[in-house]
Amino acid sequence: MTEYLSVSTLTKYLKAKFDRDPYLERVYLTGEISNFRQRPNHQYFALKDEGAVIQATMWAGQFRKLDFKLEEGMKVLVVGRISIYPANGSYSINIESLVPDGIGALAIKFEQLKKKLTLEGLFDSKWKQNLPQFSHKIAVVTSPSGAVIRDIITTVQRRFPMSEIVLYPTKVQGEGSAEEIATNIRRASSRTDFDVMIIGRGGGSIEDLWGFNEEIVVRAIFESRIPIISSVGHETDVTLADFAADSRAATPTAAAELATPNTKIDLLNWTAEQQNRLTNRLSTLINLKREQVDKLSNSVVFRQPERLYDGHLQKLDRLTERLSVLTENKLATSQHRYELSATKLVPAYTKIIEHKKNLTERLYQSLLLLDISKIKARGFSVITDNEGKIVKSVKDVKTGDKIEIGLSDGTVSAQIQ
Repeated sequence: MTEYLSVSTLTKYLKAKFDRDPYLERVYLTGEISNFRQRPNHQYFALKDEGAVIQATMWAGQFRKLDFKLEEGMKVLVVGRISIYPANGSYSINIESLVPDGIGALAIKFEQLKKKLTLEGLFDSKWKQNLPQFSHKIAVVTSPSGAVIRDIITTVQRRFPMSEIVLYPTKVQGEGSAEEIATNIRRASSRTDFDVMIIGRGGGSIEDLWGFNEEIVVRAIFESRIPIISSVGHETDVTLADFAADSRAATPTAAAELATPNTKIDLLNWTAEQQNRLTNRLSTLINLKREQVDKLSNSVVFRQPERLYDGHLQKLDRLTERLSVLTENKLATSQHRYELSATKLVPAYTKIIEHKKNLTERLYQSLLLLDISKIKARGFSVITDNEGKIVKSVKDVKTGDKIEIGLSDGTVSAQIQ
């Protein structure tokens, strides 16, 4: 009797075959990226050629190691392991490493970064600064031991020896070079005494020049307050630093010539020209002022200076008359208001005074009624104890107490019996 296998059993069998097959443990494939959409972590896409397609998986740890941006349609070389996924019976390649096929990873990275920074506007000509006509102090960011700095010093001393060169010794190749280049560009840009800056190094491979292609260097150049001349590699070499710089020179000598566009003879000619322009300008200004003085000296104001204040005297007279009229009107109004107020106030105050007088008389009579001497004159007396307190009740004294009896014409002493 025929024994039927389940789908799971068959798939597990095939998976075991795949896992044990030595030819599938490490597979080298070339193909074209298909159906790629970048995900936050692990990446799932396909590799294809003109005849077949295979699914591909790249774990997040491996994907983060890529130093270029994976794109749809890119031809790549991959190394990975073939496996079967039992859930849907499909086979795929788990990618361990991936590099571009053809022009190389650095070239792809160059083009991708160039595209990104171009879209941001870092290479736009509207941001380019003009180089100074006379450079009194030049910053140079390069290696202290290379031919670059020697060529720059020789050229500047020959063309414009008044210029001062300040070298920022910089690592221009290898690991950490991009950070050092960017740091020294920012250090030089932070100063206010530099007129121009030269950055550069000698020729080399794309790997040797790569520090000048890093984004950190490009942004440092773009943000520089000082105009920058880029002189990196030979004339045929192109870096992103060249696109971001305000000017590019094919050689260090050419960079020094751009930094010193005027020689000693140019400076003397320019000084003479400026002197002539200043002399002509001053002569024109003096003649103009002389004409103005002559015109003013012949004016009617200087011949009849009293006319300067005729108008002011007339205005003063008008204002004086107006002030006099206003003062008289104000006084008349005030006098009228005073008389009117007096007419109303006198009867009112007379009435008030009469009222106060009557009130005072009544109060005076009331006070007389309260006068003790008047009370005593009518036959009354005031009795006080030996402490001088008025005795108001029989309860205030006892037998044997001495009292004083105040009468209208004197006092008598007595004792309570």
